[in-house]
Amino acid sequence: MKVLMFGWEFPPHISGGLGTACYGLTKGLAQDGVEILFVMPKASGDEDESIGRIINASEVEASGAILANEFWHNVSFLSVASTLIPYLGVEDYETLQEESMSEKSYVSHLGGKYKFTGKYGANLMEEVVRYAMVAATIARNSDFDVIHAHDWLTYLAGIIAKRVSGKPLVIHVHATEFDRSGENVNPQVFNLEQLGMQQADAVMAVSNLTRNIVITRYGIDESKVFTVHNAVDFSGREEVSVKRTLDDKVVTFLGRITFQKGPEYFIEAAAKVLKRYPKVRFVMAGSGDMMNRMVKRVAKLDMGTRFHFTGFLRGEEVNQMYAHSDVYVMPSVSEPFGISPLEAMRTGVPVIISKQSGVSEVLSHALKINFWDVNALADSIYALLAYPSLSKMLIRCGMDEVNSFSWDDTAKLVKSIYKKVLYS
Repeated sequence: MKVLMFGWEFPPHISGGLGTACYGLTKGLAQDGVEILFVMPKASGDEDESIGRIINASEVEASGAILANEFWHNVSFLSVASTLIPYLGVEDYETLQEESMSEKSYVSHLGGKYKFTGKYGANLMEEVVRYAMVAATIARNSDFDVIHAHDWLTYLAGIIAKRVSGKPLVIHVHATEFDRSGENVNPQVFNLEQLGMQQADAVMAVSNLTRNIVITRYGIDESKVFTVHNAVDFSGREEVSVKRTLDDKVVTFLGRITFQKGPEYFIEAAAKVLKRYPKVRFVMAGSGDMMNRMVKRVAKLDMGTRFHFTGFLRGEEVNQMYAHSDVYVMPSVSEPFGISPLEAMRTGVPVIISKQSGVSEVLSHALKINFWDVNALADSIYALLAYPSLSKMLIRCGMDEVNSFSWDDTAKLVKSIYKKVLYS
């Protein structure tokens, strides 16, 4: 079986969990005999091609005529200049909007090679559309059985590949606009997501939580929506040993500092914990549109000497951060899945997660709270700091539990969905 897979990022150059999930799933599928053609906007040449062929969209000649004749009239609402960026703050958006109006940069339909950035920048929507144009050429010139598109950024590419080839389309919902923006959804993103779900022959959601959103908020027939939980791959990962120079305990938040991740709840809980357990330091590792607001809130709560902002971490820096931690907290407002708690558990760190996360559906040995319940979050953090026996139990049982998760099992389920759309 051959799969034409569209993704936006792939290790080692990633911005979040999407690229990590794409790699784990692709590796699992390759081990199960599935041949993968993985298309990404910009390849760096150091991607692991032992698990599939990487196609660099920046090196493919796009045919604008194909898109215009066979598809463009169906998505005319996209023919705009856009400074759409996921998780961008209001002030930054206004600045980019002014720059965009002065530059007057519009999507071209003339074809040719496009040099994608592969980032989530000011011209993101333009890149999404051009990526779909390139997909038409790739679909015409490649041999495959099924199309698999990851997240909304690649849904247009998946749709046009289906139109060009006549092959079935499976889309993978790693997050929805409701997860990212709450009720203040961006209509362009929502429309793209809904279009992808409607055109797909099967929709894979990373949790039951996400599956329910797909069905109820996007109006998709439940019979074609399947839950496929993520996993985690620890092969080749060495144990990290760090020397602790402080006696203080360390409680860590690691993720985008944005609405979806609930950073404000972490800070409010930290203030409550410090009143009961002063020998603790809190770390917020990451970057995002709420960073400045969170720094100001920490200062107002007079926690400056007990609260640390590291900025964005990657690779070995993340592993080092886990190794320095005594408690890991993921207080997400809406988390489709959430791989970071599994990574923390594998490092021997007890975790606290919100019940509004997909990973809470598969974890038994983690403390679970409602994201808005700051008192419950503070109590949970305090309990893990003050009662070593509880922490040790969660570490021991959590390690056994997380080691049972495998991308191989996830890949088998995905392969069965491929067969379902192929032979139905």
